[in-house]
Amino acid sequence: MSASYASFPVKRATVNNIENSVSTDISEDEIAEAIPAASSGKDKWVAAALWFVLGGFAAHRWYIGSPWYWNVLYIITFGFFIVGHIIDIVQILTDSYPGL
Repeated sequence: MSASYASFPVKRATVNNIENSVSTDISEDEIAEAIPAASSGKDKWVAAALWFVLGGFAAHRWYIGSPWYWNVLYIITFGFFIVGHIIDIVQILTDSYPGL
C-alpha cells in the first residue's frame, strides 16, 4: 500500500471484481465544485461590464447564453425599448438572470 497526497480532496472508486462493476460515491455537485470548467455559470461582474460597455449590442446576453433570436430582437428594439436594458442589469446584479 502506497500513500499519495493531493492538494485537493480525492474520492476513490471501489471496484467489485465479482460483478465487474464500479461503484462511486461522487455526486454531480461535488464534480462541479472540484472542476471549475464543469460549472456552467458565468461571472456576473463580466456580464455587468459587458452590459455597461456594449449593452446596446446585447453583448451581456450573448455572453450569458441567451438564444440568438432574442438577442437580435433585443438589438432591433433598442433593448426592448430601454425597459429590458434596465431589467437585465437588475437581474444580473441580483444573480436572478437565467444562465448565471
